[in-house]
Amino acid sequence: LPEAKNRFRAAYDVLRTQPTVNPGKIAAIGYCFGGGVVLEMARSGFDLNGVVSFHGSLATQNPAKSGSVQAAILVCNGDDDPFTTPEQIKAFNEEMINAKANFEFISYPGAKHSFTNPDADKNGKEFNLPLAYNKAADEQSWKDMQSFFNEIFKKK
Repeated sequence: LPEAKNRFRAAYDVLRTQPTVNPGKIAAIGYCFGGGVVLEMARSGFDLNGVVSFHGSLATQNPAKSGSVQAAILVCNGDDDPFTTPEQIKAFNEEMINAKANFEFISYPGAKHSFTNPDADKNGKEFNLPLAYNKAADEQSWKDMQSFFNEIFKKK
């Protein structure tokens, strides 16, 4: 985690200096491993407005402490993802409630791991993994992310 956090911080610092970026309005999205990374950054209190995890890892060795989560969180999860167990989902939800985090957890029916990746079926067969693209879940999760960003970045 320290190395991932250092790399995330370095990218964040570069992003904040870009002329097209409002440094007071920054969010992060991640897919699979990256989804787990953005959740870890949120858990650690990283200065972000929001994070969105698409079929990302929920388990952690560093659960959020009460009041530590600054970012709003959206988790987009495949309901049929065998890499995300009901126990992990329950633990994640309890962790976020106990941390008093602003979060939403959405499960997409019939969606497996990598549901946003059009190559998931091919990759699943090639590597004998339970991966599958799900067009409906892909499109709905993108809409859900856009709604989430519209909400957290709305003008005051």
